[in-house]
Amino acid sequence: MRFLSIMAVLAALTFHGLPAMGASVHIPTKPPAVPLAVRSPYLNSWLQCDSECNLPGSWPRFWTSQVQGWQGFVAVDGAVYNWLGAAPGPSNVNQLSLEYTSTRSIFTFDVNGKVNLTVTFLSPVYPDDLGRQSQQFSYITASAISTDGSSHKVQVYMDVSGEWASGDLSQVINWDHNTSGNLSYHKFFRANQAQFSESGEIASWGTWYLSTDSTDGLTWQIGQDTAVRTQFTNNQALSNTKDSDFRAVQTNWPVFAFAHDLGDVQSTSVERVFTLGLIQDEVIDFAGQSGSLAPVPGLWSSFYTNDLSAVVAFYNDYQHATAVSNELDQRIQSDSEAAGGQDYSTITTLTVRQTFGALQFAGTLSKPYIFLKEISSNSDIQTVDVIFPAFPIFVYLNATLTKYLLDPLYENQESGAYPNAYAEHDLGTFPVAKGYPAGNDEAMPLEECGNMIIMTLSYAQHTGDVGYLTAHYPKLSQWAEFLVNDSLIPSNQLSTDDFAGTLANQTNLALKGIIGLKAMSQIANLTGNDDKFGAIAHDYLTKWKGLAINTNANPPHTTLSYGDNNSHGLLYNIYTDKLLNLNFVDQSIYDMQSAFYPTVALEYAVPLDTRHNWAKSDWEMFAAAVASKDTQTMFISKLAKWIGATSTNRPMTDLFDAAAGGFPSNGPTFVARPVMGGTFALLALPK
Repeated sequence: MRFLSIMAVLAALTFHGLPAMGASVHIPTKPPAVPLAVRSPYLNSWLQCDSECNLPGSWPRFWTSQVQGWQGFVAVDGAVYNWLGAAPGPSNVNQLSLEYTSTRSIFTFDVNGKVNLTVTFLSPVYPDDLGRQSQQFSYITASAISTDGSSHKVQVYMDVSGEWASGDLSQVINWDHNTSGNLSYHKFFRANQAQFSESGEIASWGTWYLSTDSTDGLTWQIGQDTAVRTQFTNNQALSNTKDSDFRAVQTNWPVFAFAHDLGDVQSTSVERVFTLGLIQDEVIDFAGQSGSLAPVPGLWSSFYTNDLSAVVAFYNDYQHATAVSNELDQRIQSDSEAAGGQDYSTITTLTVRQTFGALQFAGTLSKPYIFLKEISSNSDIQTVDVIFPAFPIFVYLNATLTKYLLDPLYENQESGAYPNAYAEHDLGTFPVAKGYPAGNDEAMPLEECGNMIIMTLSYAQHTGDVGYLTAHYPKLSQWAEFLVNDSLIPSNQLSTDDFAGTLANQTNLALKGIIGLKAMSQIANLTGNDDKFGAIAHDYLTKWKGLAINTNANPPHTTLSYGDNNSHGLLYNIYTDKLLNLNFVDQSIYDMQSAFYPTVALEYAVPLDTRHNWAKSDWEMFAAAVASKDTQTMFISKLAKWIGATSTNRPMTDLFDAAAGGFPSNGPTFVARPVMGGTFALLALPK
């Protein structure tokens, strides 16, 4: 278990002496940013890491970098210390260690040599449980234990500010405190609810809840930040009162606080649990089968009678969440180590919460949907070429999730609301999935046709749902006809790497279309239709090899575009030949590329192509998954090294400088994007 690793570290620290202040141990490495509460596009809070990843003294931040006020104190024998946030006053505890797993970020602190405080941020991932996964809530636990053999009086405090409820800090928020059974909770929300609107990417509608157990020794308070925090630092307890002056987020900064008195803490740890999250009745505005916009409920509402029952159920589910998260953490850790060693698990375990944190679960039990936000690039909703790099994680965890992502795209296009012959790029700007009745979406025709065909076949292969192929065969065959016309000699167009601009005759893009035709051949055979595509795919592949490979190079390799022998690029689209088990592309092509990549590798990665030194971490793992063992190890070790060394300090970017390790100079800044699900490319391959 990963839990044992942190216990071993703490034992070593106890034996050898505590580290110097600020010299925190990082397990398995120091990430660019630490996921704290990350379960949806709107519950997406991180600790940004500079030279260290120290929680005390730092404000947690939304993925945009906007501060989200979140403060934690701990009192030991009347002396108060800061374990979370940057409020003035108490000194910081000494952070001993940070460990991340697929679902947890675990911080351990020494409090004045007397007590160890372990704080765990748990954002569960339930790939097989739609009800639980649909809730936009996370757990925070604080556990204290004496380390000097003596008994100590310990109190733990936590608050959040109104910054969570509005990206526009001038907006007035309302609030309340109440109890339900064993639960004590604060709720707060914008007075002016603006459904399906955002400010600074933060939702302008919904109600936030901070909850904890109503045990003996619990106190609470709602009021001005300085007043509430001073109340605790002076008294180690709160006043059980609420400010009645509803006001703007930035006006005397209202905060919502709890404090637990843990009593006399000795050699047995004492733990308290908090939950934080957001309830939204309707989550997406979607133009589906009717072609007209209509609100879609949060999927959570099919499982819980109202918001309070959902809040209570999530809190009371903590033991189950812990057990399921332990199992998933261990599964991903062990599978990753078996596939690619510890370096590979360093990568995969960092990307799970980030990927699922871009998903909004919506609809009903009879018709569930997953809507994806293209975080940080342009906030599109249901971007096909963002779902595509992410989907290896869904193949690995539960292939049916792919269907729930594809369904909105099929519904919108099959309604007749999209006029183009090729596949739609996206459905609009999150959270409004209006589609493009004028056909004026960002055009990536070959890219998206190939992606839709490949992902649809993959879903059917893993689930046996041939009926899904039959239901969508008219649209699939329409897209395949487009590939017949455009895939061998691609016109001047964008690929998914649109930041690099348009280009004609793209070698890698052409291969996607050709593999798409081979996939369509399988779909035709599975559904009992005439296969018009298999022979064309084989003919195109033969011709592609003559156009795409620089045979005079030493070593030979594919080019970025046909005939440009001074160019090269990462041939990541070859991956789906193995993923779909097509046995279509010659093994010699895989071997050729495996021999070539090490000759152009830079410090942290193989550049995407010869236009820049930029690397895409998702595509690095696509290429690694089908490379020779030595080349695969090279890809993995370089990316794992980058995670611990990069100068970026935002949620893991998928675009960086392969030589310097920072964000690309004069390029876009991508952060927190769900494409990092592509790091599961090795684990998604057929066994």
